[in-house]
Amino acid sequence: MTIKTITNPHRKTTRVAVIVGKKVAKSAVSRNRIRRRVFEYIRLKLPLINGIYDIVVIVLASDLLTVPYGDLSQQIDQLFEQSGLKQNSQAVPKT
Repeated sequence: MTIKTITNPHRKTTRVAVIVGKKVAKSAVSRNRIRRRVFEYIRLKLPLINGIYDIVVIVLASDLLTVPYGDLSQQIDQLFEQSGLKQNSQAVPKT
C-alpha cells in the first residue's frame, strides 16, 4: 500500500481516494470490500489530521481483504506518519 498527498488550500475539507486495481483483486466484490475497509479507517482518522489534503491510497496487494483490522490500522497509521500528515494526540471520535 502506498499513499500520495498534496495540500489543497482551495477546499474546505480533505478528500480521499482509494485505488484498487484489477490486478490486485479480480472480482469487483473483493476490490470494493478492500476499498470500504480502508475508507472506514481513514474516515475515523480524518478529524485528527491537521490541514486540508487530497489523499490517494493505492492498494498493491490483495492481502488487505483478509488482514485483521488491527494490522490494517497499523499499516495506514504508518503510511500517515511517513507521508507527513500530522495527527493530534486526541482520541478517535465515536460516530
